[in-house]
Amino acid sequence: MKKLYEILGIAQTPVSHAEKTISALGGFVGILCIFIVSQWAVGPSAAALIVASMGASAVLLFAVPHGPLSQPWSVIGGHILSAVVGVSCAKFIPNTLIAASLAVGLAIGVMYYLRCIHPPGGATAISAVIGGDAVHQLGYQYVITPVLLNVIVILLVAVVFNYAFAWRRYPAYLHKAVPPAPSSPEAHMPHITHEDFVYALSEIDSFIDIDESDLLRIYELATHRSSPT
Repeated sequence: MKKLYEILGIAQTPVSHAEKTISALGGFVGILCIFIVSQWAVGPSAAALIVASMGASAVLLFAVPHGPLSQPWSVIGGHILSAVVGVSCAKFIPNTLIAASLAVGLAIGVMYYLRCIHPPGGATAISAVIGGDAVHQLGYQYVITPVLLNVIVILLVAVVFNYAFAWRRYPAYLHKAVPPAPSSPEAHMPHITHEDFVYALSEIDSFIDIDESDLLRIYELATHRSSPT
């Protein structure tokens, strides 16, 4: 069964039921606020499509609040820059198929170069192209309302909601990790077992966007670099 999990890429990170419930509740609150704002800004029909990208952001902000793709610059830059790219493609490329495809591709490139990779940004870019007349009539106003407005709302909800739980505080800068005990450079670095990782992950009690094998490889590379030659 473990081999099947590895083949399918099923995460085996131990997370409590309480943590999962909190994540789900946070997503509910975040998207409820986004729906209210979007319907006010562009109307119900256009809001339904635009909110889709924010739904993806909600997964990251409330299920993986400490992940690099969830941090404020990733959310702000990812959505805003992608919105600019999407509107530009919609305005200057008459072929919808090419415009939509190019919007996503360019958005990925821009996010990569500006260090704000946020997967939902791809949905924001494509929504600017295929969002229909209500979105097209907004032009570059789409970048401000509803995209920037939605980004501000969901970030505020993420900060306030996650602050109630000390181990989830968002952004990651507010999460106070316990500093490791000091050790001398000559101290022996113990071998970490599978059980050690399972225990450590259960103590964090939050989804981490990296699997055990990656952590093990990072540990091995780090200890190899720091070991005397």
